[in-house]
Amino acid sequence: MSLPTLPLDGVRVLDLGAVLMAPYAAQWLADFGAEVIKVEPPAGDTTRRIGPRAEPNMASVFLAANRNKKSVVLDLKTQAGREALLALANTVDVLMHNNRPQKMRALGLDPETLRVRNPRLIYATLHGFGESGPYGGRPAYDDIIQGMSGLADLQGQRTGAPAYLPTAAADKTAGMVGAIAILSAVVKQQRTGEGCYLEVPMFESLVAYTAVEHLYGRHFDPPKGPASYPRVMTPERRPFATADGYICALPYTDQHWKSFFEAGGRPELAADPRFDGIAARTDNIGALYAIVGEILVTRTTAEWTDILERLEVPNAPVKSLDDLIVDPHLQAVGLFDTREQPDGTTLRMTGVPVLIDGERPPVRMPPRLGEHTREILLAAGLSPQQVEALT
Repeated sequence: MSLPTLPLDGVRVLDLGAVLMAPYAAQWLADFGAEVIKVEPPAGDTTRRIGPRAEPNMASVFLAANRNKKSVVLDLKTQAGREALLALANTVDVLMHNNRPQKMRALGLDPETLRVRNPRLIYATLHGFGESGPYGGRPAYDDIIQGMSGLADLQGQRTGAPAYLPTAAADKTAGMVGAIAILSAVVKQQRTGEGCYLEVPMFESLVAYTAVEHLYGRHFDPPKGPASYPRVMTPERRPFATADGYICALPYTDQHWKSFFEAGGRPELAADPRFDGIAARTDNIGALYAIVGEILVTRTTAEWTDILERLEVPNAPVKSLDDLIVDPHLQAVGLFDTREQPDGTTLRMTGVPVLIDGERPPVRMPPRLGEHTREILLAAGLSPQQVEALT
């Protein structure tokens, strides 16, 4: 690794998060160089037990959201555990969690208390709903927020019944919003020396995410059309069948469509008023994609790949997760990081997708439960006797 430093070198973060939203946000900070100290209860984050594992408490879901961190075990239900956390909070730039605010208040770990002790502290809470609204304080998980934010309904409009996306979209999206918010606060902190209280609610974050293209006609009052962006809502938007498989194809510009119609033996469609310009195509997207399907099924995937490449029309095969592991591009850029495990298997982890000056930031193994407890607590000023009592 030729990078002398990473952008967040010197920034210290206490990650009290569990499951996915806050841990995923904290992992981004760790990837860019922050020292992220993951504080866990004695049993550890529940994701340590979700999925296959090569050793106890190191299951696959935990591995995917906790690389480049350190682990400290503290029982925050005890006075000694809370006092140790307060000592740690005096030494960091950021404290983040995804507990409900009332739980942190009951533990005496609310933002007011901690920021009096450490005025530079950025206190970030990632939770379900904004505290000032009627939903404030309610528990929330990915499924709940996908349902409430419009995502499940959008799926239902396409398929006939509401459905969740087959990924933890709410947790990961809100986690990325949280990481961005924390980074903005770090910039201010380094410029002014001042901390702040950040609130990152999942519900509001996912509504804002979904509304980007789907508020659509509801941007206006009275409405100038329905909510939902037609191009991505039509059931015809899907990988298209070819003579021997499937292909993802997206003619987009006027020239793309003209060239595609000609290659498909339907040149007259370029002059069809339904498809003349992006606005008309959007209004008639279902009919347009149905025609695309009729054209693409006439040749093999390989034939269409050659044609579309020549026309510079974006296209790609449909790939499975297994395909991605051996994808030549991902292998060439070195996205996956591998290392040997105690049971003799090889662990594969996704690396940091961002390059900094042409280099990919390094990946450190996610920490074993409590691996850094003694080191971190001693450095925070606790005596050896206090540390022994906690461990």
